[in-house]
Amino acid sequence: MSIVLTGYRGSGKTTLGRLLADRLNRPFIDCDGLIVRRAGKSIREIFASDGEAAFRAIESQVVSEVAGLHDHVIALGGGALGSDKNRRAILEARHHVVFLRCDSTELLRRINADVTTSDNRPSLTGLGGGLAEIETLLARREPIYRAAMTLELDVTHLTPQQAVEQIVRLL
Repeated sequence: MSIVLTGYRGSGKTTLGRLLADRLNRPFIDCDGLIVRRAGKSIREIFASDGEAAFRAIESQVVSEVAGLHDHVIALGGGALGSDKNRRAILEARHHVVFLRCDSTELLRRINADVTTSDNRPSLTGLGGGLAEIETLLARREPIYRAAMTLELDVTHLTPQQAVEQIVRLL
């Protein structure tokens, strides 16, 4: 059984995934990183040149593959569970699914503080990537995250180390 991290962009899936994998001595898989390597371009470039549908197709291939992995720590993309096919693949694999919940204003602060996020990630709604976009997407995605999760952790005020300790205790 693997541990799958899900949540909105900036919630810490990659950062916590690496730390958790180190702590548990398991391999770490970042789905967005796999997509970038396969496409040979950033997610922003995939969206710009090929469109969201092409990105989601690659994402579904990646999720299908990683769903079959055991004893890994896997960071999903923030929108990966929006696909019924992806959600089924993860749920049928019976992994631990950890929803990293974070307040929208803290997400915006984290996203703005990470220059690689703005350079590599597209706006997803036409709202420009600000607080309105985050709140719009959270309203849509949080019920999906909760339907797939086995546990939820509010990471708004936690350091990465504190979050990892909480996940280990909750598993």
